[in-house]
Formats: sequence, C-alpha cells, structure tokens
Amino acid sequence: MAVSAEVASADADFEPGPPAQAPGDAPQAPTTASGTPASLDPTPAPVPDPWHRYDPWAPAPLIGPLQQTGAAPPTHQQRRNRTRKLLVVSGLMLALVSGGVGGVVGAYLERDGVGGDVVLPQAGAEDGGRAAGSVAGIAARALPSVVTLHVSGDEESGTGTGIVLDTRGHILTNNHVVQPAGGDGEISVSFSGGQTAKAKVVGHDTGYDLAVVQVSRVRGLRPMPLGNSDNVRVGDPVVAIGAPFDLDNTVTAGIISAKDRPITAGGDAADGSDVSYVDALQTDAPINPGNSGGPLLDAQGRVVGINSAIRSADDGTDTGDGQAGSIGLGFAIPVNQAKRVAEELINTGKATHPVIGVTLDMDYTGDGARVATKGSGGDPAVTPGGPGARAGLKAGDVITEVDGERVHSGDELIVRTRAHRPGDHLRLTLRRDGKDMTVSLVLGSSTGD
Repeated sequence: MAVSAEVASADADFEPGPPAQAPGDAPQAPTTASGTPASLDPTPAPVPDPWHRYDPWAPAPLIGPLQQTGAAPPTHQQRRNRTRKLLVVSGLMLALVSGGVGGVVGAYLERDGVGGDVVLPQAGAEDGGRAAGSVAGIAARALPSVVTLHVSGDEESGTGTGIVLDTRGHILTNNHVVQPAGGDGEISVSFSGGQTAKAKVVGHDTGYDLAVVQVSRVRGLRPMPLGNSDNVRVGDPVVAIGAPFDLDNTVTAGIISAKDRPITAGGDAADGSDVSYVDALQTDAPINPGNSGGPLLDAQGRVVGINSAIRSADDGTDTGDGQAGSIGLGFAIPVNQAKRVAEELINTGKATHPVIGVTLDMDYTGDGARVATKGSGGDPAVTPGGPGARAGLKAGDVITEVDGERVHSGDELIVRTRAHRPGDHLRLTLRRDGKDMTVSLVLGSSTGD
C-alpha cells in the first residue's frame, strides 16, 4: 500500500536515539548520534544563524554590560521612564544655571548703570485730609487763627505768638511779648496765610502776663475757639503752636502733666514789682522762646491755655550765654483766667485783680504764707475795712490752706488768689498762736497795671 511505503521510507532514514530514561534513574551524560559522550566528540557544535527568525520591527537589543546583581535587562517602558527623569533633571539644572547667570548679569548692569536710568518705587498720591482729632487735623484748623508777632523797641526786640479772638482784629498774647515795644516801638503781626499788618496795644497786665493788641483792615480773620480749662485732666493730649526761635507755625504735641502749678515769672520777686503769678497748666509739649502767647489746644482744637513760661536746665557752661530750651516742663495760663482778663483789657484797657487786703511777709521761710507785722510805709499789714479785716485776719497769722488746698509760701497764696475773680468766696485755714482755725473771706478788687 502507498501509505506503508511512505512510512517505511521515513523509518529508513530514522536513527534511533538513546533509550528513554526511566523515572528514578540517575541522569545520563549526553551522547552523540554514534553513542560517544558529547564532551569527547571532536566535531564542533553548529553556529546559530544570526538572521534566524529576524524581526526587523522588533527593538534593537540593549548592548552593554549586565548589572552586577544579574538582574534582567530593563524593559522598553523602564528605559522611557529613565529618559523622562533625565530630561526633568536636566531642565531643572538648566533653569538654575540660567537664573544664576541672569542674576549676576542683572546685578552687574544695575551696578554699572547699564540699561537706562534707575527709577525707585514710591507710594502714590493720597488724600490730604486727616482725622479731626489727630494732631494734623487739629493743626490744620488752628493755624489760620495763630499769628506771629515781631516786636521792636529802642533797646530790644523779640518774637512771640498770639491768637485771634474776634473778627474785629483783637489778638491775645503775653505781656512780656509786647513789652519791648514800650510806648514808641513797633509791633508787626504775620498770619499763617502770609499777610502782615501793624498792630497797637489795646491793654496789658503785668500781674497776669497778658496783653491784647489789635490789627486793622485785615479781612478773613478766623477767631480761635476757646475751651474750658476746668474740664482739663492730667494726661489729656494737647497741641502747642508757636514760633520757637522765630520758626513760625511750629506744631508740637504732648499731654497735660499737672494742674494748678503755682509759678512766678519776670519782674523782681523781692519787692513784687512786675512779677506774674500764674496758677498754671503744666505740659510736656515742647515749648521754647517764641512760643509765648501761643495756644495750648485740647483734642477738639479748642484753646485751654496760653503758653507763657518754661523751666530750663542749666546749659552746662559757666558763661551763662546759653539760650534756654525745652526740657519738657512748660506752663500755660488757664484759658478761663485768660478769657476774663482779655475781656477786661478789650472793654476797659485794664484788668482787675482779686485781693485779700493784707501784706504778706515774703521773707518768711516756714510752711505757709504769713501775714506781715506791718505794711509798707508804716501802714498796717491788714488793710482796715478790707476783705481780710472783715474776715478777722490779724498780723502774724499763717495761712496754710485755700479751699482745702495747701499753700507753702506767699507766692503760692497770691497764685491761688489770682485764679479767682473779685467777689468770689474763699475758705482760708490759718494757724494763730499754735492753733488752727478756718475763716470765710470775700475777695476784693484792685486794678492792675
């Protein structure tokens, strides 16, 4: 049969191989077709064809050393991820290098002025308005009512400050500001707007250190609002305006440091001539020569005091040539007192002083104010029929309190008295023959100069 012939020819070419290995037998060494061991066969093994089953679209084999761990070569996806990481790191390095180079170049150009003019950043324009209660807001409202006075006389000259009282041209200032003019001197008033005018003295008072001058034919005058010094409390904020050392429209700020400070200024304290007695407001707002007569303003921009005196430290030299400056101890006449005196000066040209009607022993060094044993020129120390005599005061009495407030000297008693009006009632505590007693007194009146 044909099938048998094909099988037979196929079998004819078949060479039997090694016998099959039974399970459990030891493995046999490989042999060649002749039955000899393979390791002894001198015929070399055939070389594989490198083009056998070649796929031209398959990726090329990775050529290079294997990893020391003997791991399998990286796959195609791993190679792509590694390439991506290298690109990211390279990009970061390039950015860092570029930034460093750019910074160095920029600094070099800026340092050497290359690349155009330098323009510095600056805030833009803002609204010029300020809160009404701020120092700037108070100053803006008050400055048009503050003036600078330049006073000249035959022997001296000076600068001071004043405030506009009304639209009729009355201006309030200190007496010691206008005093250099005398009877033949000249007073020039400068306003914050730049205009100037001549002024004349309407009235002045040495004891209160206040004066009123008047300008004519000046339009647009803005009176300064007056406050109430009785409402002032220690610690209240205040603003001072003046012309220290002729620097007009100077604004400073501080607080009320104390009230009822008895101070004396000017004149001769030995005989009491030309001495000013002030029950003052104390402030730490910087006040210097030239601030005299200027306003001390409260937080609402109202006058509560007239700046009049300062306490200065020694200039540190023995020459006495140093000019005094502020050390934070300034004193102002309370506006309640200044208002009364200003009204009297405008209406009558003179101011009235409240008096007790006694002569004080100004050389007494004990605590309190002692009534002298005799008055000037041999007159009695207690004026007959005067307020003191009616209250029962006697020579040698030592007055220690006024309305419950201690007084330590004759100057303090005068200051406490001047803080009142003629006709006011006072309660005096005094010591007589070692015993304390209290009397009631109605203040009299005298005309100042």
